[in-house]
Amino acid sequence: MTPTELSEQEEHLFQVLSGERFLRMEGLSNEVPFFLYPYDPEDALAVAGARRRVRNRLANKGITVREIDLYDLSVELLTERGVWERLLALEPGQDKADFRELLQGMLDPQDHLAPAVRARLAGDDFDVLFLTGIGEVFPYIRSHNVLNNLQSVVTGRPMLLFFPGHYRQSDTLGSSLVLFGRLTDDQYYRAKNILEQEA
Repeated sequence: MTPTELSEQEEHLFQVLSGERFLRMEGLSNEVPFFLYPYDPEDALAVAGARRRVRNRLANKGITVREIDLYDLSVELLTERGVWERLLALEPGQDKADFRELLQGMLDPQDHLAPAVRARLAGDDFDVLFLTGIGEVFPYIRSHNVLNNLQSVVTGRPMLLFFPGHYRQSDTLGSSLVLFGRLTDDQYYRAKNILEQEA
């Protein structure tokens, strides 16, 4: 993505996210207010900078963004359970498939991540939730599982997932998340591409 394209996308994000229609979740036809911002993984640092700038601009307009990084949340959960240091020591000698399975069980979206997100949002007064870190938690946490399990947790506020990859939408094949532009995750039908939303 060129700097000009990123700048245009950043402005589009700000205009959409600060719009009353978006904040009131109008025009969703009873669908969940989940949105994706797909970007090329090689643009991750530039997108992180744009995300911070958009968040600051929104704050200046009185719009509060709550951001949850799935990698940071995973480390917090494993640390709280007292297993983080043991996992770090175990990982170098562990079979990768076995280690992935171990982490998948410890960070299951339904049993662990969704309740942790609910707890972190409880009592928070915010207007938009930014969900980040999905690339960093692959393959032990899959994006479609996170989105499916957050539908009953993130309610009454729009959520924007920053997704390092592509969101393919097809009338015949449905929608699928393609992480890093290479790995097709299971189909996910409910999120909308934020870049296709009107400001």
